[in-house]
Amino acid sequence: MTPSETKSIVTLSLLAAFVDGEKHERERAEIKRIAEGLWQADGLNLPTLYQDVLMKRVSLASVAGELKSMESRQLAYEMAVCVCDADGAQSEAERMFLADVRTSLGLDASAAAFSRKAEEIAAVPVAATVAASSVPASMPAAPKSPDTTELDKSILNASILNGALELLPETLSTMAIIPLQMKLVYRIGQAYGYQLDSGHIKDFLATVGVGLTSQYLEQAGRKLLGGLLGKVGGGLLRGLGNQAVSSGMSFASTYALGHVAKRYYAGGRTLSTQMLKDAFSGVVKEGQSLQTQYLPAIQEKARALDAGKVLSLVRGA
Repeated sequence: MTPSETKSIVTLSLLAAFVDGEKHERERAEIKRIAEGLWQADGLNLPTLYQDVLMKRVSLASVAGELKSMESRQLAYEMAVCVCDADGAQSEAERMFLADVRTSLGLDASAAAFSRKAEEIAAVPVAATVAASSVPASMPAAPKSPDTTELDKSILNASILNGALELLPETLSTMAIIPLQMKLVYRIGQAYGYQLDSGHIKDFLATVGVGLTSQYLEQAGRKLLGGLLGKVGGGLLRGLGNQAVSSGMSFASTYALGHVAKRYYAGGRTLSTQMLKDAFSGVVKEGQSLQTQYLPAIQEKARALDAGKVLSLVRGA
C-alpha cells in the first residue's frame, strides 16, 4: 500500500473510534497519544490528524477517495469494524457509520459478514456464569487461597497466546486479544472469590491505563505499519522476526494485567488508582524484559494457531 492509503486507513480507524461520541477523556488522551506517537514515529506525518478527526475536518468521502485498491479498502473497513467492536458490541451510531463505510468503499456482502464475525467476538461474555451471578463485584463470593503457581502459569500462557495472536495477519486475530485479557482478569478475580462482570473488568483495565479502543488501535497500528496486516500464508512465517517487538507489547501488557490483577484481588481490592497505574507500568517493563526469553514459544504458538477459529478460541478461553 502507498503511504496515502496507510494514512487513510489510520484516519478511518480514528473516525470509527469517535463515531459514538461516548469516549471517556482518558481514552481520548490515549488515542491521541497513539495517533501522534506510534504512527508519527513510523514516518507518517500525523501531528494534526487526531484534531482533524475530532473537529470533523475529515470526511468519509475524502478518506474513501484515497483508498485505490480493493485490498486497502477491505483492510480499512475491517479495521474500522474492529475499532467499533473493541469496547463491546456496536452502538446504533457505529452500525450506521459502518454501513456508510461499506457503501462509500463499494464493498460487497462479504464485508457485512466480517462485521457479524467481529460482533460475535465482542459479544462473548467473560464467563458463562457472569450474567446469572447475583454476587456484586465488590463482595467476595467466598474467601479463597488459590494456587498462585497455577495462576502464574495461566498468566504466562495467556501472555504467550496474545503475543502470538498479534503475529497473525488477520484483523480479527488482533481483536481477540482484548476479550482474552478480560477473561484472564475474570479468572484471577474468581480465584480470589470475586464474581466480576464485564463492566467491572473494563473499569479495572481503564484504571491501570489500558483503554480498549486505544489498545486495539495501537496493536493494529503496529501490525499495519509493520506490513503484516493483509499478508497470508508464507508472509506470516517470513514476518515473524520483524514483528517480534510488536508481539512483545501484547505479551507484556497481558503479563502486566494478569500480575497486577493478582495483587489487586489478593489484597482485597485496596490498591489506589495511582498504585495500580504504577504497578502496571512496572510490570509492563518486566514483561518486556521477558519477551526475548519467551519469543520462541510465542512464534511456535503463532505457527500452530488457526486464525479462522478465533471465535472458538475466545469462547473456549
